[in-house]
Amino acid sequence: MISKHLHLSFITLNLFFGGDTVAEDDDVRAQLDKLWQEVNSLKEMQALQTVCLRGIKVHKKCYLAVEQPKHYHEANEDCIAQGGTLATPRNLKENNDIREYAKYSSPESKEFWIGVTDIVKEGQYVDVNSMPITYFNWDHAKKEPTGGKRESCVVLSLSAQGKWHDEVCRTQNKYICEYLIP
Repeated sequence: MISKHLHLSFITLNLFFGGDTVAEDDDVRAQLDKLWQEVNSLKEMQALQTVCLRGIKVHKKCYLAVEQPKHYHEANEDCIAQGGTLATPRNLKENNDIREYAKYSSPESKEFWIGVTDIVKEGQYVDVNSMPITYFNWDHAKKEPTGGKRESCVVLSLSAQGKWHDEVCRTQNKYICEYLIP
């Protein structure tokens, strides 16, 4: 429908301005394409601002806690569908920021999925983009990670002050999505 509308708009512009050369046609098409790219970019920025208003903005990221528990893969897919990923703390500050936000946004909850897993190779933890993780915050008091091949997904535990536990990926947990601010 939009394509037909653009084509009709192009014809109207062409007739109105008396364009009769291929170069003029191409120039008008290029201008229309550029305008649509700008419109789409503005829509993306507006969506990101909406997420940031509902969640929290920290540094160049926004975090949004999702109250509906899902298993790890569903949570990850939901974050991606909203233009983000599962939150992946890259250092102690980010981990603490996510923990504090989770406590504030969902005080009765105990665990949240984060974007860390060793599904592909046991003991080699990666983020949702399959990049190796260099920061860990395991709960060593409980000898985490403990799950072996059975527990391959990671939660941030509020009851353990933001420490991480490995968990069965099919467990239903709330989760936190992360959005990069351009």
